[in-house]
Amino acid sequence: MATLLHIDSSVFPGEASSSRRVTATFRKAWEEQQPQGTVICRDLAADPVPHITADAWTAGYTAPAERTPEQSAAFAARLKLIEELEQADAILIGAPMYNFSIPSTLKAWLDSVLLLGRTAGETPSAQGTPTVVVASRGGSYAPGTPREGYDFVQSYLEAVLRNTLGLDLHFIVPELTMAPRNPAMSELVPLYETSRRSALEDAAAKAKELTESLAA
Repeated sequence: MATLLHIDSSVFPGEASSSRRVTATFRKAWEEQQPQGTVICRDLAADPVPHITADAWTAGYTAPAERTPEQSAAFAARLKLIEELEQADAILIGAPMYNFSIPSTLKAWLDSVLLLGRTAGETPSAQGTPTVVVASRGGSYAPGTPREGYDFVQSYLEAVLRNTLGLDLHFIVPELTMAPRNPAMSELVPLYETSRRSALEDAAAKAKELTESLAA
């Protein structure tokens, strides 16, 4: 049966997080279609991955027999994350926008799994794995909006996930998530509700699509 690697990085728990609501919808639909499947869940807010260190980085380019004990220990932690990525049949990532970019916890995970010559390079080891990213944001960064060009979430993840790791990438973008809590954005609440509803529907539909394609 199929394995889903589910990663959340929002600092807010459960329903308090827009990205978690959407990833939960995807996961529920996935599990309904794959009741015997496996879900590997990493909550990077509750259990953060250590930021990359010199030992963890250099160990990736040092022969195992030549690594120091510190390099070996640091690389063992990276290897577990890399193997989870490689063994997944599909990947689900919650990536809310914080200060125009991704959470630092998600960046730490990416720094650990990106290894030139294995997960990156001419033949990335997880190449082609279908990957759904829920890129929620408090405002809107669409063309024509005041903050057009300030979105460094999708552009960055395109570069890393699609262009470097070779993943088959699909974005779901719930936006204007601050509208219900910010009086200055109250007139945007209907647009937020439309975006939220569309994101939830897209998540459920994409989960069903992927499970059906994996079963074919």
